[in-house]
Amino acid sequence: MQCGIGHLPGGCQRTMGLHCVLILCLFSGWAVGYKQGENVTLYVNKVGPYHNPQETYHYYTLPVCRPEKVHHKSLSLGEVLDGDRMAESLYYIRFRENVEKKTLCKLTLSEKQVDELREAIEELFYFEFVLDDIPIWGFVGYIEESGFLPHSHKVGLWTHLDFNIEYNGDSVIFANVSVKDVKPVPLEEGAGAAVGVVGVGGGSLTVTHTYSVRWFESPLPHARRSERLRDYSFFPKTLEIHWLSIINSLVLVVLLLGFVIIILMRVLKNDFARYNVEEEGGCDDLDQGDNGWKIIHTDVFRFPPYKSLLCAVLGVGAQFLTLATGIIFMALLGMFNVHRHGAINSAAIVLYALTSCVSGYVSCSFYTQINGQRWVWNIILTSSLFSAPLFLTWSVVNSIHWWSGSTQALPATTVLLILGAWVLVGFPLTVIGGIVGKNRAGSFQAPCRTRNIARQIPTQPWYKHTAVHMAIGGFLPFSAISVELYYIFATVWGREHYTLYGILLCVFAILLSVGACISVALTYFLLSGEDHRWWWRSVLSTGSTGLFIFVYSVFYYRNRSSMSGLVQSTEFFGYSLLTAMVFSLMLGSVSFWASLAFIRYIYRSLKMD
Repeated sequence: MQCGIGHLPGGCQRTMGLHCVLILCLFSGWAVGYKQGENVTLYVNKVGPYHNPQETYHYYTLPVCRPEKVHHKSLSLGEVLDGDRMAESLYYIRFRENVEKKTLCKLTLSEKQVDELREAIEELFYFEFVLDDIPIWGFVGYIEESGFLPHSHKVGLWTHLDFNIEYNGDSVIFANVSVKDVKPVPLEEGAGAAVGVVGVGGGSLTVTHTYSVRWFESPLPHARRSERLRDYSFFPKTLEIHWLSIINSLVLVVLLLGFVIIILMRVLKNDFARYNVEEEGGCDDLDQGDNGWKIIHTDVFRFPPYKSLLCAVLGVGAQFLTLATGIIFMALLGMFNVHRHGAINSAAIVLYALTSCVSGYVSCSFYTQINGQRWVWNIILTSSLFSAPLFLTWSVVNSIHWWSGSTQALPATTVLLILGAWVLVGFPLTVIGGIVGKNRAGSFQAPCRTRNIARQIPTQPWYKHTAVHMAIGGFLPFSAISVELYYIFATVWGREHYTLYGILLCVFAILLSVGACISVALTYFLLSGEDHRWWWRSVLSTGSTGLFIFVYSVFYYRNRSSMSGLVQSTEFFGYSLLTAMVFSLMLGSVSFWASLAFIRYIYRSLKMD
């Protein structure tokens, strides 16, 4: 089942209902059965620098063998977002029929084309083919640096590919390509005269491309073929110490949480014992001669400034909490295996559109509770709080991809589809959720009344300032996920296939728990200093985790990756900023609700007659 949604210019276009595209694209990849001798289509996909995973170009941009008329494969939404641009190749492969050194084509390359190939090989360009939804990787050529004086620099082109394909019954299980017993064709000027497949003359180079196909029977059933691809090592694997690192992080986080909870509970127990001794009257008549968080009971529930922005942050944060949970559970159900190209991208877009009702409901409901009046503006702000920065960042990144000719530049049909998903699904659901939240919102539940005149806030020591709380509240949640963050970066910006989604769920739960506990502790310290401005402080305290994540992304770019160039750098830092924003909104929402529940609890627990 394939969902046609967009191709390169000149390719076939299909139009479908928006709901069909968004749902069906998630579940492509049914098993295909072949008969003996039946054609198995090999699609060429993309090429790009090995160290810049997001900088990819269509395979036919290189001077390689290509059909007279290029036919592109109909792609799913996730495949297009992943930079795939599959087209039929000249390779003719029949099911379970071996081929020995068959000629693919004979090319006469101009001097400019030779320079293009040489430049691609020197930048470690690799190619990606697709056979029955199985990606096949290989390098375009060979490069060798040796010696200092004299220095040797050799560049060669692979003109022969050996395809090794595994099958079980009538299904293709695995495929790869090798050049083990093949000599590369040198591309230095005049070096090809001694090679039989190359001729040099008149500033041009004649190259004959050949290929072989070998079939091998495999005991692995089709349902488990993703395991075979997962174990394949064309790209280096770096996740061997995963379990040990996660267990180490888990122990540290459990100790941290235990420390915070035990200390805070003991302090609160002493506070309650002191405040509730011989107290008479309601909460509003508590002895003002005391100090600490008790005496600001008439100010602690005073509504903050910038109500609409605060509610929008809480709403969008709740939306991303729902989205992240949904993605992780879908992954645990096995919906994102390695053969479904870009399925997780499609799922993220669908869930973002569908969970827009959550942001509208949470934002407008709480906005109504704290006496907000401009609920229409609140809905508009909520719907654009993340989508506007996302669109701006995407516009810059996509423009650079388009300028460089990268396949990561989205076709116009895909842009219209995504825009339609937001206009026809995301924004209307935000409005509907906002209206429902406004109508179902009750009154704000505050244990104590708020006086008209605000109490003067004493001068606070330096360690209670906002910047210090942000540093503490952001670093501790970041330390809880720093180990897992490396593996996520290696998956998103590298060559790894992430499979331990159960561990990811545990780390996600730990992150939220640490954020909530740290927020409660910092809120208590703030109130103990008779400072009632906890509303925005609770959001910023653990919301600053996003800043640490962005700083880590800079560290990862410089010290853990080999990425370079304008195209890759713009995409990396642009989307890293958006990722940091998502974490800030998500953790800011969690920390606010934790602080609000804590404050309601301690003031409700004061002795009242």
